[in-house]
Amino acid sequence: MPARCQSPHICHTLEITKVIQIHNLWFGTLKQLLLMGTLCYICFALVTDKLYQKKESVISSVHTKVKGLAEVEEEVIENGRKKVVSTVFDTADYTLPLQGNSFFVMTNFLKTKGQQRGVCAEYPTHRTLCHSDKNCKEGWMDPQSKGIQTGKCVVYEGNQKTCEVYAWCPTEATAKVPQPALLNSAENFTVFIKNNIDFPGHNYTMRNILPDFNKTCIFHKTKNPQCPIFRLGDIFQETGDNFSEVAIQGGIMGIEIYWDCNLDSWSYHCRPQYRFRRLDDKITNESLYPGYNFRHAKYYTENGVEKRTLMKVFGIRFDILVFGTGGKFHIISLIVYIGSTLSYFGLATVLIDFLINTYSSTCCRSCVYRYCKCCESCIIHEYYDRKKCEVIVEPKRTLKYVSFVDEPHIRMVDEQLHGRSLQDVKGKKVPRPLTDFREVSRLPLSLPDSRPNPEQPEQMQLLSEVRTPRASSPAWCRCGNCLPSQLPKDRQCLEELCCRKEPGPCITTSKLFGELVLSRRALQFFLLYQEPLLRLDADAAESLLRHGAYRCYAAWRFGSPDLADFAILPSCCRWRIRREFPKSEGQYSGFKSPC
Repeated sequence: MPARCQSPHICHTLEITKVIQIHNLWFGTLKQLLLMGTLCYICFALVTDKLYQKKESVISSVHTKVKGLAEVEEEVIENGRKKVVSTVFDTADYTLPLQGNSFFVMTNFLKTKGQQRGVCAEYPTHRTLCHSDKNCKEGWMDPQSKGIQTGKCVVYEGNQKTCEVYAWCPTEATAKVPQPALLNSAENFTVFIKNNIDFPGHNYTMRNILPDFNKTCIFHKTKNPQCPIFRLGDIFQETGDNFSEVAIQGGIMGIEIYWDCNLDSWSYHCRPQYRFRRLDDKITNESLYPGYNFRHAKYYTENGVEKRTLMKVFGIRFDILVFGTGGKFHIISLIVYIGSTLSYFGLATVLIDFLINTYSSTCCRSCVYRYCKCCESCIIHEYYDRKKCEVIVEPKRTLKYVSFVDEPHIRMVDEQLHGRSLQDVKGKKVPRPLTDFREVSRLPLSLPDSRPNPEQPEQMQLLSEVRTPRASSPAWCRCGNCLPSQLPKDRQCLEELCCRKEPGPCITTSKLFGELVLSRRALQFFLLYQEPLLRLDADAAESLLRHGAYRCYAAWRFGSPDLADFAILPSCCRWRIRREFPKSEGQYSGFKSPC
């Protein structure tokens, strides 16, 4: 047996959206243009950004080889005389191993030769100068010092005294960096970069060395953009920097290798693109440690004593940054993109809806249409807005609706009265709903159907009896037929309401009031129309007819059931109905809010 649904309300219910079609040439043309523009954008983005592909980030490895020779002229002291000595530097001399995808080229240096472990005077600085042994502390170390103090103050040179330290002696002297750089010719060095990439998701491997690679080529941005051999000076020219200036203090240069691989067989393309970027701060002043430098030592033994040559090296560190993606057609990616772009077509409706709301706003009605004649045709948007939107007021205990016979609109009162008569409360004006005359046609009315007389103007006003307010009439009464409320004092203000805002004839004098509200035959027709098997016994008949008359008046004067539920009947109408269909006890409960 088929399983039965445990929740019939859920299983047997389908919710759909109501659609309103507006037949308008301007809106129809605008919508089609917006839809075509959206479709063109979606197709353009799909093709140019290859959104039908499955993308994968690149995985890579880098290996570099630097080649070049440099002749360096150094000043050395032999037998008390300065002498210039030329030295040849090759790859092993000016390149130092670094971790990661980086390589270093030395361009300048400061050398301290013949250092050995022992005690000697510290290099003079404001931290190491002294006058006696009291200024030096045995065993004291400072991160900026060259060794461990012995507690003695010794002569460094001439009249200068510094603290003695146990360190590599002689200590390194703070000297100016040579200018121009000692290895200024390093701009002619070349670096060969080998870059292997892999897209494991697409099972594809590639490298930047192409089959037609020429070992003698040099990279050029336009003439030879695929050559993996780079001249260091050309790299700095691409970034707008001067190699000779950077070589003095050193710096950091980035070499970017970007892979944008299209792995589809019908449009295959996978070639590297090289770009260069200066990574260090080239405007840093001397006090903020500019450039790039570090120290390293070369150790050797002389006459059984371990010695070293300390080198403070300045140079350029090259960081190779590899990034990119590889894409290949993937049906799931295409479906996801199409699904995500379907909502874009709704933007046309959203924009048109925004225009309708704007043109039908209160601001446009009060400030634009009044002064702009060319915008008068836009008033039709108010009609569209009324068809599209249904205004629903939140039902609250303080909500009340009032209808005066001498006003074309209805007043909404949403506030506490605090003892004020409802007649005197201003409220908010609400348009009167249109009457459905199909319901009126069912009524058994007996109004005279007289033919028009050409000699006398036709009169449609059925309010005939004008009564001067009695002396006993309440102050808020305007028709002369209102009576004081029987409710407790704190609730009497709710029934202090007349059928008119200004003095004039009462609505109860209208023949239509008698036919629609007081007609026993019409009320019985309504009750039986709702409940055909209703039995009107003598005890309940008057109560049912009285409440039916209340509802008939509310439906007549307020139209909408949403307004009729919160409608307050005027005192004159209420007492006229009560006189026609009285209550045996003579005590009435008054208005009760649905909330």
